[in-house]
Amino acid sequence: WQAYAKFSGAKLTIQPVDWTWKTLTGTVPALHCEGHTVTEPAQILNFLRKQRYNADYELSAKQGADTLAYIALLEEKLRPALLHTFWVDTENYTNLTRPWFASRCPFPLNFFIPGRQARVALSLILLTKGESPLHSITEVEAKVYNEAKECLNLLSHRLGTSPYFFGKMPGSLDAFVFGYIAPLLKASLPSGPLKQHLNQLTNLCQFCDAVLKTYFDDDAPGSPPVSQDASVDANLQKLTQLVNKESNLIEKMDDNLRSSPQHKPRAPPARPTTLSSQKNSTPA
Repeated sequence: WQAYAKFSGAKLTIQPVDWTWKTLTGTVPALHCEGHTVTEPAQILNFLRKQRYNADYELSAKQGADTLAYIALLEEKLRPALLHTFWVDTENYTNLTRPWFASRCPFPLNFFIPGRQARVALSLILLTKGESPLHSITEVEAKVYNEAKECLNLLSHRLGTSPYFFGKMPGSLDAFVFGYIAPLLKASLPSGPLKQHLNQLTNLCQFCDAVLKTYFDDDAPGSPPVSQDASVDANLQKLTQLVNKESNLIEKMDDNLRSSPQHKPRAPPARPTTLSSQKNSTPA
């Protein structure tokens, strides 16, 4: 959602909040704009489109259809592998994911929340990929990673030498792909077979680096200087948000909105909005 907002020119003010103790009632992310509050990533994107912040303004009908197809492919093929990489792989979970999340949860929830997230991730993988004749977790893992590598190869082929997937400006598909591959590429994973494969696809790595530099550069002009520890913490927070958000980030593109008058992507407007995000990204 942050990438899409930046691509479309919507100016957001990020306010981290700690709603760990409100996991049953608190909802993040939440967009606050002129008295309106919108929750859930897909609803936030639709709200931005209604406000004429449309990153897909210049897409043709075929490109719009291709965008939906690639998003569905990411959901089916790449998301299970990312869940496994961060939450099921024992080495990654023990040395990176669990300490990472536990350090941002108050006692005693730091003993409970990471394990619950891991169980949910494993259940989702088995539910979507554990059909017969795959009877063991090893067989499921092999299928998950093979499909993810094929998906990355297809994305690399589609991107080619272009800076973005459709045209010279980033759109919904670029935001969606970035949200998936940035955590995989930038997190310090002790065990990373999928990351090793991604590193071989240089155009996807360059795409991710370009988006980070252009739209997420903390050292951009006008940004206040930050200490090294604060910079590391900010990067961890971004990765937490990218990993933990459900892939319904851009689950639908409303044809009525696509046909309505839209502004072309532009520089961020003067009118600010406020977006609340969760410091520890615990599920609602």
